[in-house]
Amino acid sequence: MNELTKVRPTLMILAAGMGSRYGGLKQVDKLGPSGETIIDYSVFDAMRAGFGKVVLVIRKSIEKDFLEAYGKGFLAKVSYEIVYQELDMLPDGFTLPAERTKPWGTAHAIWVAREVVDEPFVVINADDFYGLEAYQTLAAFIDKQSDDANEYAMCSYKLENTLSEHGTVSRGVCLVNEEGMLEVVDEQVKIGYDDAGHIISEIAGQLVKLQPDTMVSMNIWAFKPSVFEFIEDYLCEFLAQDASNPKAELFTPRLVDRLIHERKAKVRVLTSSAHWFGVTYAEDKKAVMENLHQLVISQKKYPTPLW
Repeated sequence: MNELTKVRPTLMILAAGMGSRYGGLKQVDKLGPSGETIIDYSVFDAMRAGFGKVVLVIRKSIEKDFLEAYGKGFLAKVSYEIVYQELDMLPDGFTLPAERTKPWGTAHAIWVAREVVDEPFVVINADDFYGLEAYQTLAAFIDKQSDDANEYAMCSYKLENTLSEHGTVSRGVCLVNEEGMLEVVDEQVKIGYDDAGHIISEIAGQLVKLQPDTMVSMNIWAFKPSVFEFIEDYLCEFLAQDASNPKAELFTPRLVDRLIHERKAKVRVLTSSAHWFGVTYAEDKKAVMENLHQLVISQKKYPTPLW
């Protein structure tokens, strides 16, 4: 396939989060040396890795903030779509419970973009910096892919490089076989440090020690459009069982784990030398700004201003 005919992947950015732990709209927080956001760097890296367009999944209530933040930046330079993730956007036959205020989860966020994505795509969190190499690695996987519509990929990171010093985080803990294929991804929602500096996870009320080099998912996945039908099936099942639970969410790692165990899809685990960092808590902001300053000013890996 030559450069003129090959499909260029789409970058889907999940940016509808409420930022409750951060205390603000971190999707538009200016963290780079010239006021860039993490999303700015994600789009910049994806475009130079060969991606074709950007899909932003946001809430309608923050559209104005997004247009003000990005209208004169990458939105003026790349092909893009804006998709809304609202609580009442559900499969046929389901209605929004009156008490529901929390988003339905990352798998739902992907599903709402199904009508604007017909090509392979990489999905990321808005508040995570993944690094150029991660996008290059996933773009190369997509470019070399076979016709298997249900073979996906993820870019993994070492657990010790993905934690916050300011509180617990959610991570998809991965078990990978000798062929480099994902066998299990266990979404654990309370991973952090204990007083002795060990990495621990709270599972069913029990504290479990995790190794620093444990491979984890940071929600950077390469999917094909076939995943939308899978998500809808599981979303319907999830809503039938858990819609009345105001805190229940359908996480992407749990969706992927189901697909693997039911042999509906397979997922290759890729690694890269990319440096990850992100903002979960307000206290993380200083470290992120320092990391970006190092990459931009000291290492000159990015221009400033970026756009």
